[in-house]
Amino acid sequence: MTKQTADFSSRALSVRVEDPFWSPYIQLVKDVVIPYQWDALNDLIEGAAPSCAIRNFRIAAGEEQGSFSGMVFQDSDLYKWIEAVGFILEAQPDPELEQVADDVIELLAKAQQPDGYLNTYFTVKEPDSRWTNLAECHELYCAGHLIEAGVAYFQSTGKRRLLDVCCRFADYVDTVFGNEPDKLQGYDGHQEIELALMKLYEVTGEARYLKLSQFFLDERGKQPGFYLQEYRRRGNKVHFPELDIAHDLKYSQAHIPVRQQETAVGHAVRLVYMCTGMAHVAAVTKDEGLIEACRKLWSNIVRKQMYVTGAIGAMAYGEAFTVDYDLPSDTIYGETCASIGLIFFARRMLELEPRSEYAHVLERALYNTVLSGMAKDGKHFFYVNPLEVYPKANPMNKIYEHVKLQRQQWFGCSCCPPNIARLLASLNRYVYTFKENTLYAHLYIGGEARVDLGGQYVTIGQSSGYTEDGRVRFEVQTDQETASFALALRIPEWCRTVQYRVNNVACHPPDEVVDGYARILRDWRSGDTVELQFEMRVHSVAGHPLIRQTAGKIALQRGPFLYCMEEVDNGSNLHLLQITSDKAFQVEYDPHLLGGLHKIVASSVRTEIPSEEDGLYFSDTQWPSSPVQATFIPYYAWGNRGVGEMRVWVNETGIPSVK
Repeated sequence: MTKQTADFSSRALSVRVEDPFWSPYIQLVKDVVIPYQWDALNDLIEGAAPSCAIRNFRIAAGEEQGSFSGMVFQDSDLYKWIEAVGFILEAQPDPELEQVADDVIELLAKAQQPDGYLNTYFTVKEPDSRWTNLAECHELYCAGHLIEAGVAYFQSTGKRRLLDVCCRFADYVDTVFGNEPDKLQGYDGHQEIELALMKLYEVTGEARYLKLSQFFLDERGKQPGFYLQEYRRRGNKVHFPELDIAHDLKYSQAHIPVRQQETAVGHAVRLVYMCTGMAHVAAVTKDEGLIEACRKLWSNIVRKQMYVTGAIGAMAYGEAFTVDYDLPSDTIYGETCASIGLIFFARRMLELEPRSEYAHVLERALYNTVLSGMAKDGKHFFYVNPLEVYPKANPMNKIYEHVKLQRQQWFGCSCCPPNIARLLASLNRYVYTFKENTLYAHLYIGGEARVDLGGQYVTIGQSSGYTEDGRVRFEVQTDQETASFALALRIPEWCRTVQYRVNNVACHPPDEVVDGYARILRDWRSGDTVELQFEMRVHSVAGHPLIRQTAGKIALQRGPFLYCMEEVDNGSNLHLLQITSDKAFQVEYDPHLLGGLHKIVASSVRTEIPSEEDGLYFSDTQWPSSPVQATFIPYYAWGNRGVGEMRVWVNETGIPSVK
């Protein structure tokens, strides 16, 4: 393969983030999260669960003696860390950090086997068992994360050392898997290789990688007995005895071919990673059957199995979906990785067909569940993201044992922390997409975009107060005298009124609204501006009537943020609070609250607790109550002030129906 270098000026779309809300997070990733996670990967954090990831690679490379430690997929944590580093280096060159990454890339290259294979578990612990337990052992999943890291690092630095490692591995995988009689007709239990191969295809132009991604998607579910066959071939040996993966084909979405799947089932992360690959392949190949399958799975997830915070995965067993409208707040799994995967899926669907519903969900998951997954200090993380916690019951009732009351330093299975890092570091890739002569603004995140719209080179500067007061401003700069194109501005689903100004002149309604985007088509000149004012009032959200767990309750939302009550502000027994009016919400900025946050104060009543002597059950009783002011903070900020109760869904009384 000929030598390539990363040429950012030749990209059709490049974006730089400079935003009052998001830039501090990206800086936190660079200054705190990446160094902290490097220490975690090297087992240097006192009191944290050991990773052993770097040590495993040193053993596989022959630099140390010892045995493999950690999860079978432990390699992937390091790969995601490298990917995050790549994205950060693209925005902020850092020679010292780059040297650390280059050194660890050399370690990976040294651990790679002569045939291209790279996996420390099977190299160190079971060298004769490659590809014998695809259902459980994540070989292709780890390969996928390696490929994503290699692509990101190449695109960011122009260095292809890791990309060459990835290509060698992918070329080897292509000799093992396929429809040919002498190849293995199987697929990994945890989808990831599918979406990664598409990224490798895009950066190299190698058609074999596209074909291999298609093979893994097409093969899934075609042989429903494949996992059972390999299970029997290896003498009924299992890696995860608590899960019957060989028999429970829905767990890994292997029960029927992907084009026939219409309902979200099984492990939530696996499903959305699979859908991300499906949508990317569909966009490249124009495969209508695959496109329709993506639409159906998307619809089922977001209309019947998604939480109001953008979390997915209702139960701890199998980290999985259950059935439509089953969305418990307290026993939810809601893995951070699952919401990140949903964001991946949404982005690919936006590239396939720019419809605002995809960006609505992307925003919902990003501003709520993903941000909730990391503490303000960048050193503590949630794996599970509940919508309600009751600390007294948590340690005693086994149904809550997966729910942590405070963010953890690290995990034995620590897929979520590096996933958060790589997503936030790559946030610039989610703000815009373009199609023909239209630039779509999906997220209102400040910064600058450079785009080629049919040979017209345009720079768009965005200044955003989206999270504060709902004001957003765009300024256009053109390389030629004029540029004719449409700027398509997403109308957020939470916003009931929008004010538009073009070159300081009120413009309402805009030319047209298509698929949830206000399109402004004109011959643009340098210095032209568009200003938006989104109404930022507090509004109440009600669950679908078939969601049993939210009946009689509401949630509060302001802008993209869902809000919650915490015990530290409202006292214990949050379930005794009822909001009395949706017209009495006050928004207050508190500069001392976790670095400065907007909180909502709502008129409420608190049910008074009867005397213990009165017994446990009562007949025909109207409980006495007292008026109180209930305080709500953004959901993503909960759990940063110690252990206490938390609640998103709140009892309502006397509130008109939500329209």
